[in-house]
Amino acid sequence: MEKQESSTAGKGDTQVSSTLEGLVEMLSDDNEGKRWKAAESLGRMGDPRAVEPLIDTLWDDDVRVRLKAAWALGMLRDPRALYPLQKLYRIEREDARESIQEAMEMIKQAMSGNQE
Repeated sequence: MEKQESSTAGKGDTQVSSTLEGLVEMLSDDNEGKRWKAAESLGRMGDPRAVEPLIDTLWDDDVRVRLKAAWALGMLRDPRALYPLQKLYRIEREDARESIQEAMEMIKQAMSGNQE
């Protein structure tokens, strides 16, 4: 019985890992809609392994993809994303800065222990 349970847990871990890898791969798809959806899904998954690929996506050619990556990083609340988000905030157009600011606030709250 115990062997069966650990076998099932392993399959779940493999599925999550393959889903994560597939979404990370989609971040560089030619279709901006797919890149946007991948960033959104990675933010919802909550897996810290997505942080670095999402940070790279902050420099996407499409502003909507950049902002969704910022949102996803805010959802992940990982301090590694704070400096890249600050850098993006300084160079992004003014009407896009609010989303980036919100993501930074989510990370700062998590760093202070306030997870609201």
